[in-house]
Amino acid sequence: QVQLVESGGGLVQPGGSLRLSCAASGRIFSINAMGWYRQAPGKQRELVATITRDGSTNYADSVKGRFTISRDNAKNTVYLQMNSLKPEDTAVYYCQMVVSSTQLGRWYAYWGQGTQVTVSS
Repeated sequence: QVQLVESGGGLVQPGGSLRLSCAASGRIFSINAMGWYRQAPGKQRELVATITRDGSTNYADSVKGRFTISRDNAKNTVYLQMNSLKPEDTAVYYCQMVVSSTQLGRWYAYWGQGTQVTVSS
């Protein structure tokens, strides 16, 4: 099994910054894509940013220029640097990783437990 543990959420004022981290542990042979998603109250979960193993990134239009996704393959960790935060960024943020547990194994998507980000004055 694979576990993802997130950290770094909290309460921040508009215009502030936060850095989220998500570390994977367990039976891991390789990790392909990593990503961050968020879900605000009463809304569907939406993609925030993704990053491939070779570092190619993709962002939701609403966060382009403010958020930066990165990864450390040696640590099986993905990060989300969030700057210029707005009240509409308030949500539970989830990390996702596509993991293979063996060399010839299948790929499965795993989710973190979620971390609350609240942007308010």
